[in-house]
Amino acid sequence: MTQIDTLTDILAARYSCRAFKADAVPEADITRIVQTARHVPSWCNAQPWQLHITRGDGTERMRTMLMETASAGTPPQPDLDWPTQYTGAYADRRRTCGFQLYDAVGIAKDDRAARAAQMLRNYALFDAPHVAIVTSPAELGAYGAMDSGGFVTAFCLAAAALGIATIPQAAIAAYAPQVRAQLGIADDRLILCAISFGYADTDHPANRFRTERAAPSEIIDWVD
Repeated sequence: MTQIDTLTDILAARYSCRAFKADAVPEADITRIVQTARHVPSWCNAQPWQLHITRGDGTERMRTMLMETASAGTPPQPDLDWPTQYTGAYADRRRTCGFQLYDAVGIAKDDRAARAAQMLRNYALFDAPHVAIVTSPAELGAYGAMDSGGFVTAFCLAAAALGIATIPQAAIAAYAPQVRAQLGIADDRLILCAISFGYADTDHPANRFRTERAAPSEIIDWVD
């Protein structure tokens, strides 16, 4: 098997896990994931990403804080502006992904209460034993965030190669001030997203669907 085949297989096998077992990931495996992910490129080799990774009681405190904050209807205060809207193919893909999840867990499309409860699962970290909060220096702006996005991808792929499930979560960044206070993160760093991770509960229906990907012909504009 060639290296491109191996990479393609890992990419195809990775998915956003929405139900985890309680088992903790060994520290050595977490370190190995980061050891691998750190090789992604960044502008001027700035390597702007920084992680706060919870475990044990630290995860439970984070989970409790997020659930209480979200359940109270606290207005979102992300460090980066949310998308202004989703239109066209982007809206279609977002809608399809949502309906796939609802279908998998048996939620009717018109059941607003059940949909809201499922949304709150984000703030329970889908029962993951760990969450990594990803930050970047505010002074690097969008480019620090872009570089950190590459790191998030590499983290998820390295984890998948070790049999560890992940889900990147922009939802956690909605409560940036609360996360910042909980973890003592300085004001000069942007809270970009979270990555909840652990071992997948493969029997859970939320983990039984897979999203589709656009074909290369939909992505490439050839210029001759």
